[in-house]
Amino acid sequence: MTFTFKKSERLNSKKVIEQLFDKKGRGQIKSVFLYPFRVSCLGVRDLMLGDSESASEILTPNPQPLTPENPQILISVSKRSFKHAVDRNLIKRRTREAYRLNKHLLLQKPVSQIPAYIAFVYIAKTIEDYAKIEKSMKTIFQKMV
Repeated sequence: MTFTFKKSERLNSKKVIEQLFDKKGRGQIKSVFLYPFRVSCLGVRDLMLGDSESASEILTPNPQPLTPENPQILISVSKRSFKHAVDRNLIKRRTREAYRLNKHLLLQKPVSQIPAYIAFVYIAKTIEDYAKIEKSMKTIFQKMV
């Protein structure tokens, strides 16, 4: 297995992001909380589609179809907690690296249990070291169902 993080694995769709953080759609959104993250997950079949929208319109404009082999992720770090962009970028880099090296744990699950969209929200008030972030990421992947 190659440990890569391609551009097609980044979540860019504003409609999907709105649904991940929408308070009304809490029934379809699965959440996992483990310090220092709050993780929200959404499957392809859980997307709320309007009358004129299709799944292909909501997905990002990349040519690859969304499959369980490449779930899309979003990493969010609050500007309120970390005023300096350097600190926010450091946390995002550490989170992305922990995801990249451990996503095989998520992909080993049955296809029906792998979410299509994942949002990692960093909720800690301090910058955690990489070992803590990686340990949390592994535990989150085990809890995610």
